[in-house]
Amino acid sequence: MEKYYYSYEEFQKDMWDLHRMIEDEGFDTLLPIARGGLTMGHFLGISMDTRRVFVLNSIHYDRTRKLDTLEIFNIPDLSDARKVLILDDIADSGETLVAVLDTLKKLYPGAEFKIATLFHKPGSLIQPDYYLKEAPSWIDFFWEIDPLSPDPS
Repeated sequence: MEKYYYSYEEFQKDMWDLHRMIEDEGFDTLLPIARGGLTMGHFLGISMDTRRVFVLNSIHYDRTRKLDTLEIFNIPDLSDARKVLILDDIADSGETLVAVLDTLKKLYPGAEFKIATLFHKPGSLIQPDYYLKEAPSWIDFFWEIDPLSPDPS
């Protein structure tokens, strides 16, 4: 399987590009999906100077293997949110993002939800409102690979 390594340096540039895309959109809440969106949420929370960064969990993959089930849990209280940006690393099949969006819209019908991803696959069930790149192949994100590398010290 061909793999693409997504480095911190590429991430940093892409996140500044995403920051510029969304900075005037009026998002009052950032909602990364754990784990793929966590690094994005941390970066944007700081660059946007907001502490309204919540997280929800979704399990649809076990490392590189797609599971037959999709579980969404740890959903935060967003009752006071008006405009929420959902963050994830990739819109792959799109099943997770569709399920998360449907769940949130049912729970919080008064809020507006938008999706931002780093990568998007053309066959995804959903196209994010904001994305930076089309996925070239399987992506090894630095936050998944580097912690498993030998300690350099």
